[in-house]
Amino acid sequence: MRVLGIESSCDETGVALYDTDRGLLAHALFSQISLHAEYGGVVPELASRDHVRRVLPLIDQVLQEAGLQRQDLNGVAYTAGPGLQGALMVGAMIGRSLALAWGVPAVAVHHMEGHLLAPMLEADPPAFPFVALLVSGGHTQLVKVETLGRYELLGESLDDAAGEAFDKTAKLLGLPYPGGPELAALAEHGRAGEYTFTAPMIDRPGMDFSFSGLKTAVRQAVARLSGPPDEQTKADIAAGFQAAVVRALEIKCRRALQATGYRRLVVAGGVSANRSLRQALDRMVKKEQAQVYYPDLRFCTDNGAMIAYAGAQRLLAGEQTPSSVTLRARWPLTELLPPGEAA
Repeated sequence: MRVLGIESSCDETGVALYDTDRGLLAHALFSQISLHAEYGGVVPELASRDHVRRVLPLIDQVLQEAGLQRQDLNGVAYTAGPGLQGALMVGAMIGRSLALAWGVPAVAVHHMEGHLLAPMLEADPPAFPFVALLVSGGHTQLVKVETLGRYELLGESLDDAAGEAFDKTAKLLGLPYPGGPELAALAEHGRAGEYTFTAPMIDRPGMDFSFSGLKTAVRQAVARLSGPPDEQTKADIAAGFQAAVVRALEIKCRRALQATGYRRLVVAGGVSANRSLRQALDRMVKKEQAQVYYPDLRFCTDNGAMIAYAGAQRLLAGEQTPSSVTLRARWPLTELLPPGEAA
């Protein structure tokens, strides 16, 4: 089964073709970073308009790269939430229209299920069951994954997501948009121990997260300086902040593995590309005699490949979405069902 995947939930337009026999055939991505940079954040209306401009040319591009014609496709998958309502509408309407015109089924995909399954695109994918850490600009969640569509929330952020905390802290340090990757890169040059911040909520039982207090601690550290921080001071603060976030994520992941008894950990979402986080989790799972799986760096952030894969698995199991388009800006992952049980 060959499936076209369309991702348009926020500020990246992703399109991909996935074949259930041959794997990923082609993918293309257009990032809107330069479009939103002057505003310091995503402007929803601008994001929606740019998706309109990009989706169809990207579809033509991946078809050409895969050497396929439209009649060679067997289904269309599109992101139906969570995300920006207008941006979601673009991908959904184009996806539904193409499915109708081509006479193939379409399926609505949960954005975070796409992230959760992104490591399945790798040569050595994880087997079910596993614990998943979904860590991005909008979500920080630990999920018990029994099988496709059967998810139990173990813990989540009570305030800012980890990626959001990275972005806000970067702004405090005067780093350019998008701040999270800039802060992570700057932290590589920081001196360990120059600034030490307490890893949030590690002294409490459970697997929930909180990062707003850590962000406040950074603000207070900057305010105590006699003037604007120089580049080395910024790097030292960034290193201390990142170390605290990584420590919190590592400890909660260990708790999740111990609580479930699972020996596989999947880490996905934009922050899963963070090198310090990967190093810490690699060390942790070795001590726990477990395994950790990450997506390719290309598929950590939003992309069409993960949507094509997730949609293909549900289409292959016989699931289809009714022709009426329902989008959900907020959509708990735990509301999903396995394909055979979905309405």
